[in-house]
Amino acid sequence: MTLRNYRHALEDFRTVIPSPAWRELRAEHFKRYLFERMKGGLSKPTVRLRFAALRTFYRHLVERHGLADNPLKQVRLPKLDKKLPVVLSQKQVVALLDAPMALPKSDRAPVWMPRRDAAILELFYSSGLRLAEMAALDVRSIDEFSESVRVLGKGRKERVVPVGSVALEAIQKYRHEAGVNAGPLFINKQRKRLGTRSIWLALKRYLPHAGIPGNISPHKLRHSFATHLLDAGADLRSVQSLLGHASLSTTQIYTHVTVERLKKAYDDAHPRA
Repeated sequence: MTLRNYRHALEDFRTVIPSPAWRELRAEHFKRYLFERMKGGLSKPTVRLRFAALRTFYRHLVERHGLADNPLKQVRLPKLDKKLPVVLSQKQVVALLDAPMALPKSDRAPVWMPRRDAAILELFYSSGLRLAEMAALDVRSIDEFSESVRVLGKGRKERVVPVGSVALEAIQKYRHEAGVNAGPLFINKQRKRLGTRSIWLALKRYLPHAGIPGNISPHKLRHSFATHLLDAGADLRSVQSLLGHASLSTTQIYTHVTVERLKKAYDDAHPRA
């Protein structure tokens, strides 16, 4: 934080609380300042920045000028709102999943590459895998009989996730055309394991053709997977297990997305919304 920002924060405080002197201020004065600024519409991040400057100033008074106590220790600031995940609509997802096989084939790429990309996108949306989990898959990770994929997730925790029939079919077609029978499931031109960056670049290649903004990452397909499941009535614990979240609170962010989508549908459709 710059000196200019520090000065602005201290001056702004004094416009609301002109007295008493800095050494005589109590927690109640700072709570009143917080209330006035929040009531005035100041954003939570800006409020927290102002208080960061005030806290630094009071630490200086305590450490260098013998102030007995820091009154800001008793002031609790509003928590920042969690950003809701960006979720694709089902129509956008379908357009993205169809893109690899709909585009003209490149003469410089192996003939099986569109099939590979289609299989990757289908599996992302079918099973909600993380990018690193997708890259680490081997042929033996897919069990066609139980229609599932065995994944090594964060903390080297293993989980088994269902795979839809459409994704399984896409994987089978890719493996047949590419001649992939063992080892890494998804390979590059040199027939080595496809890395996370290459998977990301493959996804970005298809975004414009699906009419989707170019800042969408593979993780957004994971967000979409979870949100669409909850939209359709899946219970939170099941979605937590599918995603491999250690804590249910991590999964609960998707319930907020679902509620927001319901509110929008209500506002758009209800005659007295």
